[in-house]
Amino acid sequence: MSAAGYFDSPWPGEDGGPARLQSPHGTPGLALQPGERLAQTSRRTQLSTMTVLGAPGEVFLLTHSALRAHLGLPTTACVERIDPVSLRTLRCSPRLRGGPMWPGGLAVHRNGSLYVVYGRHGHRLDSDCQLMASCELPVAEPYNSFVILDNGLIVTKNLSERTPARLSVLDEQLASAAADVDLPEPSVARLSAVGNTVYVVGLRHLYRYHWDDASRQLQLDSGWQPDYLAGSPNSHGWDLVIDGDQAWLMDNGRHRYLVRMTGAARSAGANRLIRVSLRDGSVQALEVSGLPRGAITNPPLLDPRRRIVVAYDSANAVLRAWRYGEALADLAPLWQRQPFGAASHMILYPDTGELVVNDHRGLRESVVVLAIETGAELGRVRTAGHMQGVVFPSSGFGRDFYWSSMDRLTRVHVQ
Repeated sequence: MSAAGYFDSPWPGEDGGPARLQSPHGTPGLALQPGERLAQTSRRTQLSTMTVLGAPGEVFLLTHSALRAHLGLPTTACVERIDPVSLRTLRCSPRLRGGPMWPGGLAVHRNGSLYVVYGRHGHRLDSDCQLMASCELPVAEPYNSFVILDNGLIVTKNLSERTPARLSVLDEQLASAAADVDLPEPSVARLSAVGNTVYVVGLRHLYRYHWDDASRQLQLDSGWQPDYLAGSPNSHGWDLVIDGDQAWLMDNGRHRYLVRMTGAARSAGANRLIRVSLRDGSVQALEVSGLPRGAITNPPLLDPRRRIVVAYDSANAVLRAWRYGEALADLAPLWQRQPFGAASHMILYPDTGELVVNDHRGLRESVVVLAIETGAELGRVRTAGHMQGVVFPSSGFGRDFYWSSMDRLTRVHVQ
């Protein structure tokens, strides 16, 4: 999947790239063998959101403050370059202006700079985490990250539950590159993109906007606006995963997460896995667990090579997989694990079929490697975290990966 606006590394932005396939580029899987096990190194963090990878050996960590938000004061973010093995800080940015709190986003642009969107501000940093430029974004609400188009432009959006959200387009200097675009409805989920097309999950509908070079604007595709909640009382969806002619998401995104997602649902019904055709907008929806009061806060995971989709009901601690076919209605159950406390974004190693996912039980979190075709457990390790991770892991440069769970950052490696 194209991601030409990003730096050429195994994991230059959240979910590995703007299509949100949650897979590394150009690096092999863990390839866990009999007799090997997972080990971990962990450090406490102040609300870690994600790690991304730059040049070989460069690992960058995004964190943000929180206490000030409870006092009604603006919050800030910070970017660190960390040692890829010990996790200790090597370089650290100044406190970056933010505003209203919500986990932001970090990516390495193809120009080599780091870009951050947090609160209502954007920032550009060099690889030593030194601030190069900043901008204030137009809406006085938190912005939930961004995507980089193949043309290098940066598209971001405020998180809005009541009023229509707004898309903003920035150039590499963080100057406005086009007129802002008001969406038809509010939007909570993060943006996705393929090439120079941006996909938006509204509270009820999906939208896409194509970048038009002639007009230097994002143009709404008025012929593609699927109603993914049609006939359902469920709440809004979260991030969209895109491959080929299909897009996937899950609904019942409203919840009461504080420490864990278990039991945190706000909607009465079962949450659903939703598959949408990118050609004609037709929609297929399937209940994940079938249990009442289902909820999630993240996307499903797709394995295009094996034609497998993995979804979960975090509120009821269910993890499931299906094999999908060419037809939109063609989904065959593969495996199910319950109880299994999955809530975070995941990692898939395409060559080995290893799926990395969290399993939170009580106030203890483990990270687990499963075989995506069978659901069999290949390895498990306890992190030192107590909160259930709902944010962004990344691969490492070798047989390792990084797991963010708000109060901890953990490097998991094969031993």
